[in-house]
Amino acid sequence: MKVKQSIEKIPGGMMVVPLLLGALINTVAPDLLRIGNFTQALFVDGATTLIALFLLCAGSQINIRSFGVSFGKGFTLLLVKWIFGGLVGAIIYVLAGGPEGLFLGLAPIAVIAAMTNSNGGLYVALAGQYGKSEDKAAYSVLAMNDGPLFTMLTLSVVGAMGVQSGYFSITAFVGVLLPILIGFVLGNIDEDIRTFLGKGSDMLIPAFAFALGMNISFTSILEGGLPGVVLGVLVVLVTGITGYWTFKLFKWNPLVGAAEGSTAGNAVATPAAIAAASSAFAYNVELATVQVAASVVTTAILLPIFIGFLAKRLEKKGQLPEEARQQA
Repeated sequence: MKVKQSIEKIPGGMMVVPLLLGALINTVAPDLLRIGNFTQALFVDGATTLIALFLLCAGSQINIRSFGVSFGKGFTLLLVKWIFGGLVGAIIYVLAGGPEGLFLGLAPIAVIAAMTNSNGGLYVALAGQYGKSEDKAAYSVLAMNDGPLFTMLTLSVVGAMGVQSGYFSITAFVGVLLPILIGFVLGNIDEDIRTFLGKGSDMLIPAFAFALGMNISFTSILEGGLPGVVLGVLVVLVTGITGYWTFKLFKWNPLVGAAEGSTAGNAVATPAAIAAASSAFAYNVELATVQVAASVVTTAILLPIFIGFLAKRLEKKGQLPEEARQQA
């Protein structure tokens, strides 16, 4: 029975399916797995620990030895994704009136998390289809936006988590970032450790997704579903288009620039990680988690279609890059 294969056919399936399964159990029979000991520790209360371990594994995949054109492309996309995605998130934050508010049903933390994280697997697949090997190699830099780091940076810029605002402390900030930094150091001092920890990332995603789901009800999913889809469309249009035009400005393959217009599956864990660092964001953490999950699915479906449309448009103008012509 090909369970894993079937789940992977669903965009973001290894994150979304366990999350929804956990939410279903929590809605229908909330006490089923709340029986104490190892069962409850893993399936209900284990999200924070599992996310911390995931962050350590993700940190180990950030390769310090990234140079040349690949580094330039990766760093440019990383910066564009953060600046424009963070700008939209900051605007939503202000319009919502703070971390506990909503704007058009969207939680500010969900918008910032979805906008500043990108689906590395989807980027590599699209870069491989429409770009060169150096475009795929840029992922070693883009991996830096996996997790809560750039969400935290955005919140710090808008003052939401600044020390002066009373929302945040240096100790809490270090507590979230330390697993990433430890993983980064381990992965760069030993290639075997990077390979070993890299395998853990994939395994941990469905584990912490289920635990997150066990703390979400379908009521919140119904509340956050449609705004989450809208959020996904915004991610594609805002960060995909800005990446496209930035790469075009530098005379690089613009289709590869647009390939950054997605939300990472592991971004679903970001609201919980931020709430752990700042209680001010705990109020909307369930809703934000669901909205980010909806954005993951939406961008996974919409982005390849959007890039295909852009490729056809470039082909009609006679501007399609050589490496992308066979795919048009």
